[in-house]
Amino acid sequence: MEALLISTGVVALAEIGDKTQLLAFILAARFKKPLPIIAGILLATLVNHGLAGALGAWITTVVSPDIMRWVLGGSFIAMAIWTLIPDKIEEEETQVAKHLGVFGATMLTFFLAEMGDKTQIATVALAAHYGAPLLVVAGTTLGMLIADVPAVFVGSKFAARIPMKLVHAIAAAIFAVMGLLTLFQVEKLFQ
Repeated sequence: MEALLISTGVVALAEIGDKTQLLAFILAARFKKPLPIIAGILLATLVNHGLAGALGAWITTVVSPDIMRWVLGGSFIAMAIWTLIPDKIEEEETQVAKHLGVFGATMLTFFLAEMGDKTQIATVALAAHYGAPLLVVAGTTLGMLIADVPAVFVGSKFAARIPMKLVHAIAAAIFAVMGLLTLFQVEKLFQ
C-alpha cells in the first residue's frame, strides 16, 4: 500500500506545472471535449508508465542490491533537482496528431510528451525501489490524473492561482528525502 500512496502523491505533486499538465490545458482549450481528453490521458499514462514500471522491475533483477541503492538514491536526488526546473511545452507537441480526433490526439501527444519526462523516470525509480510495479503504475497513473483532470476542466485560469514554486519545492523535497533515505538505508533502522 505504501508503494501506491507514495507513487500517487509524488507524481501528483511533480506533475503540477509539468509540460504534460500544460499540454492538458492546451488540449482542453483547443478541443473543448473533456471526456475524450481524460480518456486519452489515462490510456497514454497507463501504457507509458506500465513500460516504465516493467523497466524498473527488470532493473532489480540484473543489478545488485547495493548498486541499486546508489542508483536509486542518486535518481531520487536528481529528480529533486529536475523538479525545480520549470517545463516548457513545444508547439509541435500539440500539432503532432491533428488528424486523429480528440482522443487519438490526446493519447499520442501525451504518450510522446511523457517519454523521458520526470514522472516517467520517477515511475522507473519507484518501481525499482518498491519492487511492486503494478502498485507503482497504479499510483503514478492516479497521480497524473489527480493533477491533469482538474487542468482539463478548469483550464489555464486554475494554473495562475497555484503557487508553482512552492509545489515544485515540496515535490523536490520529497524526492530528495526519498533519495537520502535510500542512500543511507534508513529502512534498516526499523527492522
